[in-house]
Amino acid sequence: MTEFANDEKMEYGTVKIANEVVAIIAGLAATEVDGVAGMSGGMTADFTEMLGMKNLSKGVKVEVGEKETAIDIFIVVEFGSKISEVATNVQKNVKETVETMTGLRVVEVNVNVQGVNIPKEEPKEEMETRVK
Repeated sequence: MTEFANDEKMEYGTVKIANEVVAIIAGLAATEVDGVAGMSGGMTADFTEMLGMKNLSKGVKVEVGEKETAIDIFIVVEFGSKISEVATNVQKNVKETVETMTGLRVVEVNVNVQGVNIPKEEPKEEMETRVK
């Protein structure tokens, strides 16, 4: 857990923000961006999700200091999306959301595109049925 002392006079005590909290906020902010199909957390996270345990910080690594944080995001983008635009929008949304919610200064948001989500094609019979 990271202790966070803001610039204001601490007359009531200190505020502690766990790394996991910053990771959850960053992950949710990333998935809000158009073109992001999901987060990529590797095989362990995917296996955990198959067991029904949703990990809200999946695909996010954070380093939190006293007043600053650095964030690494691992995403899967939707096919047809412009990857550079999606990545830039993820950086902006994650930075703004984490700074607003925690008061920490985000020094960097590194976006790692791990894959592209290609929509499954419908079987030919289903497509013909829908057209009729």
